[in-house]
Amino acid sequence: MAIKRRHWAGAAAALALVLPATAGCTSSPDASAKPGGAPTTSGTAATTVARVCAAPADGPGKAPEGAVTVDPKVVGDLAAKTKKSPPNTTFWLRPGTHRLDPDRFAQVIPKKGDRFVGAPGAVLDGGKKNQYAFGGTAADVTISHLTVQGFVAPPDEGVVNHDSGDGWVIEHSTIQRNTGAGLMAGARQQVRSNCLRDNGQYGMNAYKSKGRIKGLVVEGNEIVGNNTGDWEKKREGCGCTGGVKFWAVDGADVRGNWVHDNRGTGLWADTNNNDFRIEDNVLEANDGAALIYETSYNAVVRNNTIRRNNWVEGRERADDGDSFPFATVYLSESGGEPRVPARTDKIEIYGNVLEDNWSGITLWENADRFCNSPANTSSGDCTLLVPKTSSCARPAIAKDPLYSDCRWKTQRVDIHDNRFLLDPDVVKCKAECGRMAVLANYGTYPDWSPYKGEKVAEAITGKQHNRWYDNDYRGPWSFVAHDPSRTLDFKEWQAGPYRQDAGSTLRVRDGD
Repeated sequence: MAIKRRHWAGAAAALALVLPATAGCTSSPDASAKPGGAPTTSGTAATTVARVCAAPADGPGKAPEGAVTVDPKVVGDLAAKTKKSPPNTTFWLRPGTHRLDPDRFAQVIPKKGDRFVGAPGAVLDGGKKNQYAFGGTAADVTISHLTVQGFVAPPDEGVVNHDSGDGWVIEHSTIQRNTGAGLMAGARQQVRSNCLRDNGQYGMNAYKSKGRIKGLVVEGNEIVGNNTGDWEKKREGCGCTGGVKFWAVDGADVRGNWVHDNRGTGLWADTNNNDFRIEDNVLEANDGAALIYETSYNAVVRNNTIRRNNWVEGRERADDGDSFPFATVYLSESGGEPRVPARTDKIEIYGNVLEDNWSGITLWENADRFCNSPANTSSGDCTLLVPKTSSCARPAIAKDPLYSDCRWKTQRVDIHDNRFLLDPDVVKCKAECGRMAVLANYGTYPDWSPYKGEKVAEAITGKQHNRWYDNDYRGPWSFVAHDPSRTLDFKEWQAGPYRQDAGSTLRVRDGD
């Protein structure tokens, strides 16, 4: 699987906040403190959260009727009995630690409709020898009430549903302390009420080598502490870390999850995803952004509590002197596109509470990133509007329809009815951490690009229907428009030519 490089800039209840009158938010010397503990929820955002890891649901204490019983004292018993049994068999794993044969490729290969149910205390342990727990392409497999740990999948590969079979249900399970990804995903997969914890790269890598993943549900999970391998340090700029990564998923419901304390990004949709609903989640204390939606289409992000994210990565960038507005919700070359079928033809972000994050929402478009450009970090991929990447070449790319369709565009984004709360004393910063932004870079590359100069910056800022309105700001917010050098106060942001945040309010301090 080809990893796409991470791409940034290219070159909560109403709180009685007592804030200084300074604009912005660089780190102070003692700013290394990291939030933790139980989540809090605020305002109109999620009021419940999936505290799965501390109290996982127990499986049945005795074998379901007709089930094949698996003995933890017999090494390889699960794989052997799965191989011998017909499709649609239920397997009940007795309490205890189950092992596979001591071969790195030993794994369970389910048949269509098989069900694997763990008794209380049932653990499938790879012993740091086996790479994969459950593989193969059989459809409609269920795994429930089982702890899966100690597997050593290679980078970008997963332990559960390694081969991205369709129709799998993974529920009430703990998938922890594996290398690679805890699990992969296929079409119609349901991931419900699981603890995805402390895996080496991802909690889940929703990637399928052939075709798109349709109809993915991720609901009620606790996704915590993933990317223990710190893969951005191993592969700088790889974009290969975080709680969950989504690739080419067409239709996803991501709701009611607690995504917290992951090293890197919490939720990251990268490259030709479409039709996402991200709602009623608590996204908190992730080292990077809470949410990245990159080179993708059509989404609703609503009623989430998003707090204390991006303190680590945002602060590192600021301390390095990077002026780009790194944000907790980052839309990179992503927007609404009516020609791509979905439940919405926009990206709409509303009803969320964003509290004490490193900045707010950034809408970004890289002028040099388009189909067939060497600057396209999603190597070899093209937009969903152009079937053949090589057609995005001169001279045809200089005219419509290719001039428009060879780009992933940040367009048709509505950001409204959110609460943005910022206390720089909590975030421990003085500048660079309280910004909203809509911007692009100056196009320079490659030499045959038709998007050179300020064309893209002018389009994303004034011509692509990106709007903030009816939001409530508390704290010293500033705003960036067109390019990183243009920092605005609230009145300038609301005035022409930008005319953003009509109907919105800003109070730097209570009583203002």
